[in-house]
Amino acid sequence: MSVLVNKDSKIIVQGFTGSEGTFHAQQMIDYGTNIVGGVTPGKGGQEHLGKPVFNTVKEAVEKTGADTSIIFVPPAFAADAIKEAAEAGIKTIIAITEGIPVADMVKVMDYIKDKGVRLVGPNCPGVITPGEAKVGIMPGFVFKKGKIGLVSKSGTLTYEAADQIAKEGLGITTAIGIGGDPIIGTTTKDAVEMFMNDPETEAIVMIGEIGGNLEAQAAKYIKETGNKKPVIAFIAGQTAPKGRTMGHAGAIVGGKNDTAQAKMKILKEHGIHVVESPAEIGKKVAEVMSSR
Repeated sequence: MSVLVNKDSKIIVQGFTGSEGTFHAQQMIDYGTNIVGGVTPGKGGQEHLGKPVFNTVKEAVEKTGADTSIIFVPPAFAADAIKEAAEAGIKTIIAITEGIPVADMVKVMDYIKDKGVRLVGPNCPGVITPGEAKVGIMPGFVFKKGKIGLVSKSGTLTYEAADQIAKEGLGITTAIGIGGDPIIGTTTKDAVEMFMNDPETEAIVMIGEIGGNLEAQAAKYIKETGNKKPVIAFIAGQTAPKGRTMGHAGAIVGGKNDTAQAKMKILKEHGIHVVESPAEIGKKVAEVMSSR
């Protein structure tokens, strides 16, 4: 049992023959990920990186039985790529593309809501189940197999947390980079819920940032379900000025509950172990795990 992706996932790459798609698909293949093909309209019938290329996702699914797609399609066409994957019956869609217009994502979310699809992203580093499948752009060598579920809005902090956890002699069941756009498919709460229901995951690390209320929603869910597993959290952007977008399009302090301090207070009130600095994540995880 693993969350979202594993060694049996059959993965296709949309935007397969482009420079980004090629580079990261090769990294994923080198990691051992089960890439079964790719999609680039107009290049169907060719072979790329030793895998078949298809013109449409529908054709790729029919020929390979693919159930997961990763999207490296330019922003102007990425929303259509997500819809095409959902329409073709792909169940897990991981959209790496940054800069998809918010109006496009509103339409995407409406389109996929009844299709039984799990969308991760956009503007995210992807998902990794260490030793089984890397479906994204994260450096695979940082992640060691273990019992900690990791959900993060930040790409680089995902790698940092995974590295610290590994240095404490622990590891990750699955790491999910949910992305930092205003509209994303999988929320912090969704990811936490998956980890709570995963028998292999014994604790959860949640990395949030200023803007929005995703962390508060997750904290409410954790408390309502009885804090079944310990959760360690860090909120980035503690020194961010109000009203200015910081890095991610969704990382902007609007209301008073959007600040890092307000979020940290809410998390603490809901029984979550909050660390003040990203440098403390690994130590806190080790401390929590050893006291169980």
